[in-house]
Amino acid sequence: MPQRIYETSKRLGPISHDQLSRALTRFELGDLLTVEPVPLGLFGQNLFVTSSVGEFVFRGAPHGPAQFPTERFFTHLLHERTSVPVPWPYQIDDACDFFPWSYVMMPRMPGLQVTDRKVRRELASAELRAIARAMAYNLVAMQQVTMPYCARYDPDRDIVRPVPVKDHADWPFNNGYGEVIQPPSHRALVTARVRRILERAHTASDRTTTADVEWAEELIERANAALAVPFTPCFTMEDYKEGNVVLSRTPDGWQVSGVFDFMGCYFGDGETDLSRITAEYFDQDPEVAREFLATYLQLRAPRPGFRERFSLYMLLDRLIIWEYIQRHEVEVASKMGTLRDWTERYTQIADTPGFDG
Repeated sequence: MPQRIYETSKRLGPISHDQLSRALTRFELGDLLTVEPVPLGLFGQNLFVTSSVGEFVFRGAPHGPAQFPTERFFTHLLHERTSVPVPWPYQIDDACDFFPWSYVMMPRMPGLQVTDRKVRRELASAELRAIARAMAYNLVAMQQVTMPYCARYDPDRDIVRPVPVKDHADWPFNNGYGEVIQPPSHRALVTARVRRILERAHTASDRTTTADVEWAEELIERANAALAVPFTPCFTMEDYKEGNVVLSRTPDGWQVSGVFDFMGCYFGDGETDLSRITAEYFDQDPEVAREFLATYLQLRAPRPGFRERFSLYMLLDRLIIWEYIQRHEVEVASKMGTLRDWTERYTQIADTPGFDG
């Protein structure tokens, strides 16, 4: 009898029924019943898998050897130290005996992916604002996990620790982490990373101009004193947005019922996690962006210098996306103008009328 083959994503390639069955068997997760593609997500690493004992997510073809251990570490950390719903256990098989790469089996989290166009069309404006509030509450819950210093996960040691400024700035292209005598300052880490991504973007295309770099340096200078305001480093996801959660309607309203995709996590200033989700909300509806920010700032009062830091953190977030597009999506990049053309309106969100921060 012919082997059933699932045509999955470009990244995963064709996967057989037998391969997925063996993956389930390895972790004693029952017999394979159905397989569904995951329609959302940038890289196509995931499949929904239903077995005789439950629903799971198969995640394969990692971006590098550190991706899955990093995700497992932070998934476990949130599972142990918060009430935030995460897919635990996060089980890694790196034997590579029936796949050419390591893979993960984890529980499928219940709820709706509200970035799905079919789902979103059914949501009223009031529900979108309620979801934004739920996202703010969940972010604050994740940020209850703190460290005494800014740090990254070192997969070679399976610990979180301070790392050299250069290695932090080069992430995710760094080759491991060197040693530090004392933890670098938050200001040094942030400014070095902004400048390093600027360099990569400038190398990738001429759309990151000399004038753009000068403008970015102005934002760094404006935020210089604000970056030195003391804070307690906390869990920072870097890619916090609706696309990396599922949400559920409950008798108490909308709640986040699952958070995932923890590859970029580190310990830093929790304010940085306002950037990506606020930018996405701002593009959809500025009122939703204000709802999210106002809720967050009611729960966590802003430190002095918030607006200056907000602008620089937003620049950092937009740079991460900008540099990726310049390297990988040339046609899209050609329609974006210069870095400042595309980015400046986001860096000014905290200064727009009606903002209560």
